[in-house]
Amino acid sequence: QVQLVESGGGLVQAGGSLRLSCVASGRTFSSYAMGWFRQAPGKARSFVAAISRSGGSTYYADSVKGRFTISRDNAKNTVYLQMNSLKPEDTAVYLCAADPMGNYAASYRYWGQGTQVTVSS
Repeated sequence: QVQLVESGGGLVQAGGSLRLSCVASGRTFSSYAMGWFRQAPGKARSFVAAISRSGGSTYYADSVKGRFTISRDNAKNTVYLQMNSLKPEDTAVYLCAADPMGNYAASYRYWGQGTQVTVSS
């Protein structure tokens, strides 16, 4: 079992930045890949970014490429999402996920509760 707790969300103006964190507990953190997803009101959950077990490979949705950066610190059991140049359309609940089942942009075994990000225009 893996437990995930996100933090770092909040209200920010367009063009601003936020850094989300997700702390994992349970299994050895370096044994599984991690991902970030988001869900806006009335919309389906969508993939944002993913990172391999070692952190050597990263993957991004086209909508955030060049603005968001995913990273991990295996010594701290934490994955981060640095979000720059935020836009109102980035407003959503951001969820951390662990241990992908096949496609890293689709399904994961474990999910956090999410943290709200609101970008004002």
